[in-house]
Order: sequence, then structure tokens, then C-alpha cells
Amino acid sequence: VQLQASGGGFVQAGGSLRLSCAASERTYNKYVMGWFRQAPGKERDFVAALSRNGGSTWYTDSVKGRFTISRDNAKNTVMLQMNSLKPEDTAVYYCAAGNTIVSQVRYPSGYHTWGQGTLVTVSS
Repeated sequence: VQLQASGGGFVQAGGSLRLSCAASERTYNKYVMGWFRQAPGKERDFVAALSRNGGSTWYTDSVKGRFTISRDNAKNTVMLQMNSLKPEDTAVYYCAAGNTIVSQVRYPSGYHTWGQGTLVTVSS
């Protein structure tokens, strides 16, 4: 599978952005899909993940209630809706696909394919 992330940009604090991750093949019932982010000088951190059938989602605590991960099966696309953005959300955001187990969805090592990243900048 190949992944193409898009939708990043510049937004003021409190604003919204919608990231998309287009896959080259079906991901429904095939891959766990995740979003990670990496700020300058920091490690790549988990943001959100969606189970193979879409029945389960996972979020890091700092984005719960603000971000929503979802999938458009017809378009083989996974989205990350980001609301109430904060300056600390500024980072390059990466989507990823994997055959990971539940205990590993929050770790980059659980994913075998990564998109190229899209930059999100939130000004105060």
C-alpha cells in the first residue's frame, strides 16, 4: 500500500483543519490506520488510530474531544478532523498503515507503511 497525506496548512488557534490520507488500495478490514505527528526536535508521537473495521478508535489524551479519525471506504481515504487547534498541535503529521495488534497501535513500530507528512502550523 502507498499513502499520500494532504490537508495541512496554517491556521490560527481555535481554528480547524481536515487532514486526508489517500491509500492506493482498500484499507477497510485490512489495515489499522494511524496518525502521528512530529514537532521540530522531537520524536514522532501518536495522535489517533482506527481499527481495521472502523469499530474502534484510539486517541492520545491531548487531542481527545478535539480530533476525530474516520474512514471513507469508497475513496480508500482516512481523515483526521482537527478542531479547536492549539499552538502545541504544530507539527508534521504522518498517516500510517499497519497490521498491528491493539497493544501496539500507539507505537510507530506497529506500522509498516508511512505517508510523506503534511505540515500543520497553528499560530497563537
